[in-house]
Amino acid sequence: MSPPPVEKQPPAALALTEQPPAALALHERAMDNLRFIRRAMENTGAFTAVPGWGGIAMGTLALVGAALAPRQPDTGRWLITWVLVAGLAFAVCGAFMVQKARAAGEQLTQGTGRKFLLSLGPPLLAAVVLTVVLARLGVVGVLVPMWLLLYGVGVITGGAFSIRLVPIMGLCFAVLGGVAFLAPVSWANPLMAAGFGGLHIGFGAIIERRYGG
Repeated sequence: MSPPPVEKQPPAALALTEQPPAALALHERAMDNLRFIRRAMENTGAFTAVPGWGGIAMGTLALVGAALAPRQPDTGRWLITWVLVAGLAFAVCGAFMVQKARAAGEQLTQGTGRKFLLSLGPPLLAAVVLTVVLARLGVVGVLVPMWLLLYGVGVITGGAFSIRLVPIMGLCFAVLGGVAFLAPVSWANPLMAAGFGGLHIGFGAIIERRYGG
């Protein structure tokens, strides 16, 4: 009766099994160190996938909204116009951000990208909740100042993990929001055009020129 065939191991697997335990432990520690260094670099770097073209697109849509909103026959349709414009603007900017992040090899769900989005999100969520509450109460005169202020706060907090221009832009929005609280209600649409239109286009152009995309 012939002996059973001996299974041949690939050279790489054979070399690995022949390594002493100390060498294997050293290899594992080296890989752990590399993973730690990579995570540390992801957490300490700046999120650079803020899209310049996305900002320009948001600003352009805001200017369109500032032209359409005053033509609406009542406050309800005025509000709907701005809500639709805002939703479209965030969707377009998000698409640009995803495209730029992929090109730069950045992750939106990890590292500084995740911190950027988590810091930006709460002020924007607060703006949405307050918009619903104030609209139901019929208090729409403070919506524009509130939008500008909370958006600015969100951009400031998110910008802490991004390039230097981002928190500066957020500060400009917050200051404009504070001014808007003191301005007449009739200035609402021009202030929206100046903030969500002008600031987005201006800073978006600078970001596109300095950081690409």
